[in-house]
Amino acid sequence: MSSPRLPKVAGIDSTVPAPPHTVAPLPGVPSAAPPSDAALPPGVLIQDRLASWVSDLTTLHELTERLIKTDSLDGALREMLGAGAALVGARRGMAVLEPADGLGPTSTIGLGLAHADLGTIETVPRGSGSCGRLLDGLPETDLPGADPSRAGRPARVPDPIAIRDVRTEEGLDPRHREVAARLGYAASYALPLATEEAGRLGAAVWLYDEPAEPDERRRHLIGLYGRFATEHLARLLQVERAHVRVAAVAEELLPSRLPRVPGVRLAVRHLTGPQGGGDWYDALPLPEGALGLAVGSVSGTGPGALAAMGRLRASLRAYAVMEGEDPVAVLSDLELLLRLTEPARSATALFAYAEPAQRRIVLAGAGHAPPLVVGDRRTEFVETSLSAPLGMLTCWEAPSVELSPAPGETVLLYTDGLLRRTGDATDRAFARLHAAAASVPRADRPDPGAVADHVLRTLLPGGLDPAVEGEDVVLLAARFE
Repeated sequence: MSSPRLPKVAGIDSTVPAPPHTVAPLPGVPSAAPPSDAALPPGVLIQDRLASWVSDLTTLHELTERLIKTDSLDGALREMLGAGAALVGARRGMAVLEPADGLGPTSTIGLGLAHADLGTIETVPRGSGSCGRLLDGLPETDLPGADPSRAGRPARVPDPIAIRDVRTEEGLDPRHREVAARLGYAASYALPLATEEAGRLGAAVWLYDEPAEPDERRRHLIGLYGRFATEHLARLLQVERAHVRVAAVAEELLPSRLPRVPGVRLAVRHLTGPQGGGDWYDALPLPEGALGLAVGSVSGTGPGALAAMGRLRASLRAYAVMEGEDPVAVLSDLELLLRLTEPARSATALFAYAEPAQRRIVLAGAGHAPPLVVGDRRTEFVETSLSAPLGMLTCWEAPSVELSPAPGETVLLYTDGLLRRTGDATDRAFARLHAAAASVPRADRPDPGAVADHVLRTLLPGGLDPAVEGEDVVLLAARFE
């Protein structure tokens, strides 16, 4: 009869037993086997070892379950550091994310170490520090006969580096010993964050207060956990890089700078969500000292929404030059273009034709939130007629609205993402936006950028709500002199 096999748990092959101890375990840490195996009957010994393996697998299962719940590189590094400290029996540590391909991002996370402590550790010559030695491993492409397609990947996964006693370890730089004495650690255990599939992503090192090193059972466990953590970090790294590329494309599709028009000062704030929404803004000088202001949002997320947003924004600029004095005509042309080129999408938009010298604004909106006027004597929403988004009706039409801001008043144009990112119901989100604008300090009101910053800090104190996906935030402020 075949022996029972334990199931695989969280990507860990449970059939691989932990190696027997060859070094003494750390004080207070139980060994995987009884101190004297020879004194126990064979059946009891097997049961004890099976119980030890099951206990180790249960621990790894719990730790990997916690790790896979992290959705950011920093969060995963912090979770990995804490779990690794428990596995190797250390109290402090640090992790360095430094992908071998050089494309970033890079970061350093500490456990039980202040920011100044991490800076002190970084003064150790790279070739002497455990992390530096692991990060500077020989790339595979430097070896004879290497496959060029595997550029940046290590020839093999580096071995962990254990320094049992910093004071007596041979070959250490004097600065290394000096830093260890200053921070109060006497030993370290460094683990490469690398696999054959993921390549070299970084390294982690845990610090002991007294001379020590993990026994083979702990090394085995941290090795299994480290490989799983590396694969998880590799997935998060791909997601993070995709987000960065999407954000870069979105920024390139929007104005690189705002125009300077006499009689008005402009400022904009644009926050991009992880998936890259289709929110956009524009400000363009028009003939006879006029100014066109626009904000809008395209349905959907990702590259498709960004491409549609770029086409709509470019088209609106053309329509604004041709017939900007009539915002309704501008949006009508935009709606026709959307139905012909993007029949599966809808969009909201608001276009305002401003004459700063006369402090006169004519605007029209398509399914868009109303502007907000902020001044010393009033903070109120502009009354606009209810209208459908572009692409929702066979023929879009809505009346325009005219307003005259007083000297020193700021008009805020924003996208719906500003309201949705609060996580509140629509009516409460509008009330919070009004309260945030009304609470702008008097000293900040002459600066439209300060007004926009105050509104964002008050309305979204924690930044973008991570529970609301695919929503960008655009806030365009125009202060009339």
